[in-house]
Amino acid sequence: MTGLRAIPRHAWLFGLLALVIATVITRGVVQSPPYTDAFYYFNAAERLAAGNGLTDTYLWTYIGAPDPWPDDNVAPSHLYWMPFASLLAGGGMAVADAPGHYPSAQAPFTLLFFGMACVAFWLGGRLGGSARHMWVAGLIALFSGFYTRFWGATSTFAPYAFFGALALVFIGIAGRDKRAHWWLLAGICAGFGHLTRSDGLLLLMVAFGVLFWPWAQLSVRRRGLFALVLAAGYLAVMGPWFLRNLAEIGAILPVGGTDTAWYVVYDELVSYPPGAEPGDLFADGLGAFFETRWLALQNNFGTFIGVEGLVIMAPLMLYGLWNRRREPLLHGFWLYALGLHLAMTLVFPLPGYRGGLFHSAAALVPWWAALGVAGLDDTVDWIASKRRRWRPRTAKPVFSAGLVILAVTLSLSNASGGISSDEIPRFYRNIAQTLPADARVMINDPTALYYFTGLGGVVIPNEDPAVIRDIADTFNVDYLLLERQGAVLGVPQRFDFDVDNPPNFLTEIDFDGGYLYQVGAYVPPFLQQPPASGGNDGIGSMEGDIRDQSTP
Repeated sequence: MTGLRAIPRHAWLFGLLALVIATVITRGVVQSPPYTDAFYYFNAAERLAAGNGLTDTYLWTYIGAPDPWPDDNVAPSHLYWMPFASLLAGGGMAVADAPGHYPSAQAPFTLLFFGMACVAFWLGGRLGGSARHMWVAGLIALFSGFYTRFWGATSTFAPYAFFGALALVFIGIAGRDKRAHWWLLAGICAGFGHLTRSDGLLLLMVAFGVLFWPWAQLSVRRRGLFALVLAAGYLAVMGPWFLRNLAEIGAILPVGGTDTAWYVVYDELVSYPPGAEPGDLFADGLGAFFETRWLALQNNFGTFIGVEGLVIMAPLMLYGLWNRRREPLLHGFWLYALGLHLAMTLVFPLPGYRGGLFHSAAALVPWWAALGVAGLDDTVDWIASKRRRWRPRTAKPVFSAGLVILAVTLSLSNASGGISSDEIPRFYRNIAQTLPADARVMINDPTALYYFTGLGGVVIPNEDPAVIRDIADTFNVDYLLLERQGAVLGVPQRFDFDVDNPPNFLTEIDFDGGYLYQVGAYVPPFLQQPPASGGNDGIGSMEGDIRDQSTP
């Protein structure tokens, strides 16, 4: 109770306000999974809450696919992405006894988003030293620009922002305080960060980097002790997941994701068979290597300025960091920030600029918010030293208010353009009316297909269409569905499909919204039948089984 009484009243007020804002943002902006990752995490969470364990009935990538594919079409999930987002969403639905209920799945993400804002509030006070710094940092973290539309998604943003930022806090405190329990907490949070995202392993690497850096000024014995404590905290979280993977795939972690370092184009993520190697990237010399890294550098620089720095705040937070570069609390932070941007630009450039940096930089949101307001004060002080007519005590609150207004305006603008709906799109209703309930479909986004219809299947491969037969035989696929996106097909780069002359093992079915084919054996031209004119060609309808999102 003594510790609670020590918390100032304005902190309690901020906490209450932050919880309300976090709830409004998460639920008001996002009412259903808005993109592939969120669909995937939610689908696995729903199966978990319904008692089916961490399993999938479809493949959104062929990386890590079980070999052989199970006869019952039920395979272990999360063989590419990490499981924590699904565990959180599944836990929310299980507590509410409401599998499939999106608001219940969102609840843990709302709390973690709120927790991240509280971390920013604390950092504002620690780096700035006043209640104004705390409030401005906390509000900027809540109204975080381009991130606003993603905090309510059943994805990695909110959990990684909270546990990633908190891991860096504990690493910073441990480097200064030199007591074992801080390293334990750092290890636990790094474990949750890694359980959320594969690149969360960088948090653990940063922790060891800070511990063994010369500035630590520790004896060899104490470094060894703290290293064991750090590892123990990490393994307390990740150990059960390692054991699960050993039981399912014979390795503590899937390693297919590391092949993305050798991609020439991002669509190789859905190549079949999967896999890339250095020879692919350097097949024509160094051209592709430099091209992919240059592309990532340009895009990641834009992400840093526009997303992380809210455009105007970027130079302020860098100035604030520079002036505090020797602060022990910031050692882990700047190591992580530097390491993350280098890794997503030079090592994993294509996944990095296509979303990897955006996702993982969520851990930096509360730190940049605090450094932004601190850097603002530093800038005002510097200008005042050059212009004696400036009054820093008046200018700082005014400019701080302007920074918050900018963040709120940018956030509301982005949120209004990204509000998701729980309405079932017509495209998926047509699928439900056309295909039988046990159909398995090759489609551009199997995660959305499963969410809206419950159908399993596989992703369209980044290969020549001739590979369809092999994939269909391996993964029990019955149908191919190509979506029209304006005048073009929504397919990977190498899937060069001619709708006027499809492979002869495909039989076209009349479908509103795309091109639907039944996959079968080779049919000689004189035996081929013209496409059916009816709505579903006599194929049983699964319309009655389509997801009803109006009830839990």
